[in-house]
Amino acid sequence: MQFHHHGYVSGDPRVQDAAGTGIDRPAELPDEMDVLIVGSGPAGMLLAAQMSQFPAVTTRMIERRDGRLVLGQADGIQPRSVETFQAFGFAERIIAEAYNIGWMNFWGPDPANPGNIVRTARTEDYAFKISEFPHLIVNQARVLDYFAEAAAHGPGRIVPDYGIEFVGLTIHDDGEYPVEVRVRHTSGERAGQERTVRAKYVVGCDGARSGVREAIGRKHVGGISAHAWGVMDVLVNTDFPDWRTKCAINAEAGNILHIPREGGYLSRMYIDLGEVADDDDHRVRQTPIEEIIRKANAILHPYSIDVKQVAWHSVYEVGHRVTDKFDDVDVDQGHAPRVFLTGDACHTHSAKAGQGMNVSMQDGFNLGWKLGHVLTGLSPASLLQTYSAERQPVAQQLIDFDREWSSLMARKPEEISDPQELATFYLGTAEFPSGFMTQYGPSMTVMDAAHQGLASGFPLGKRFKSSEVVRVCDGNPVHLGHHAKADGRWRIYAFADGVAPGAASTLSSWAEYMASDASPVGRFTPTGADVDAVFDVKVVYQQPHEDVDIMAVPKLFLPETGPLGLIDWEKVYAAAPSAWTSTDIFDERGLSRDGVVVVVRPDQYVAAVLPLTAHDELADFFAGVLLPQR
Repeated sequence: MQFHHHGYVSGDPRVQDAAGTGIDRPAELPDEMDVLIVGSGPAGMLLAAQMSQFPAVTTRMIERRDGRLVLGQADGIQPRSVETFQAFGFAERIIAEAYNIGWMNFWGPDPANPGNIVRTARTEDYAFKISEFPHLIVNQARVLDYFAEAAAHGPGRIVPDYGIEFVGLTIHDDGEYPVEVRVRHTSGERAGQERTVRAKYVVGCDGARSGVREAIGRKHVGGISAHAWGVMDVLVNTDFPDWRTKCAINAEAGNILHIPREGGYLSRMYIDLGEVADDDDHRVRQTPIEEIIRKANAILHPYSIDVKQVAWHSVYEVGHRVTDKFDDVDVDQGHAPRVFLTGDACHTHSAKAGQGMNVSMQDGFNLGWKLGHVLTGLSPASLLQTYSAERQPVAQQLIDFDREWSSLMARKPEEISDPQELATFYLGTAEFPSGFMTQYGPSMTVMDAAHQGLASGFPLGKRFKSSEVVRVCDGNPVHLGHHAKADGRWRIYAFADGVAPGAASTLSSWAEYMASDASPVGRFTPTGADVDAVFDVKVVYQQPHEDVDIMAVPKLFLPETGPLGLIDWEKVYAAAPSAWTSTDIFDERGLSRDGVVVVVRPDQYVAAVLPLTAHDELADFFAGVLLPQR
């Protein structure tokens, strides 16, 4: 964590100085605003935390509840989400309180006595193999708390406007604030009162029954399968030996997905309630908790649970739906969108693959920096068209995956020819649920793959997969990607040729160009702003850190920033192994020893891979996504 660069800090360094709209932020919802977020779920809270890094933008969030969420339904946190938490500054703290899924065990009918279940497989959880971050279980309410803290501690000082609900909206053809929104107070002395506010952009983060989606005429496409599940968070005593291990249980009496939860005692159980009759008319949703517990005990036989407390329970029928578009503009209308949908407002599915909260948060991450760029004049409004284009295919992939996983989980024993099939599927598809399969296609924010061979381990359009390097200034091994915070900046990583700093090289020529007025840094950094206000440029040398003379590196990598003009020493790294790490990022990520430039978007996705000599191509790429500032 870097601080003191704006002067000495004696308090909590996570609380950034208020700036712009965060100074004297009005308590009342204003009549006009740049961004109105409707709903404080995972996508909305992440979006608020991101927008708080753009204090020149007026962002407000309305929530019909009168306070924070107390008990959330979602709980599965995939490694990509923990990686995102790292960018927002709270990964370590939430890991400490969460349940870490280290293993998943599988149970099936005992061949000698099919009325009983036996363990059929033990598998390491996929997070062990594909990420430095774990696979967690933690209450959604706590995730929202952390994002709310990040939003409130950011320079924009964003806090939710509780007790206000969305009623409807009208989009006008002109005006600075073209979206007219009707809202209603839901609590307090003003309960029932309605008013109208205006916004430049509205984001619907208001769940599966989204009023924003209905207001812009978008439709959920899909349906509900004829299968019901009970779910309960319970405190129990039991003789089931795997109570504190995630388990998939297939039995003659039905199926259970069992997930231990944070705190060492609480667990969640998804209990198969079977097929639903065509004329059920959702009556299955009235199944009493006593019947759900009875069914769980029947499936667990010869084991049993003695339920001491039910913290929460529900019954749901599996649904798979994707909204026809994630904004208010049809493809052929030729203008940028004004209203956006995120999370359950545009994709719904079962809970058993642990995807809902995770994919929703990535919706918010994708959209947030784009809104910030457009509203601060860094990018043209056309950038906002890439949100739906990128996120809708991801949602469809999620639905397809979840449909297959749900079907496998709901099988009857006689339909299982291979007892290892579920375990094989779980591990074989691990990269998708972990959140690492998302790959955005070529667009104004992702270049084509002409130079992909220079950095094969950083696929274009996929998230930047971090690796250990050594920080030259102090010799500490650090993860290169972990230094990238969700501050709305682009990352440009220059992986050097083999020439040591101080001598003429391809890298030194590139650094000289990047320090010039003709470079992206020169053209797209606002006048008067810090040199690294838009671009965080770092270098990774091939030599051991002790062989890198930090005072000989180009000044581009030792910028003087902040009101005191202090040198930032944390932009120079070494790839070679040291006493503390055996990793060489050039080998691990397939990087060219002749040098390569890797550009990463503010939401951590690889945007460009280029030779160090491709000055014009780098300039042309940024000319397509950013507006000249000088």
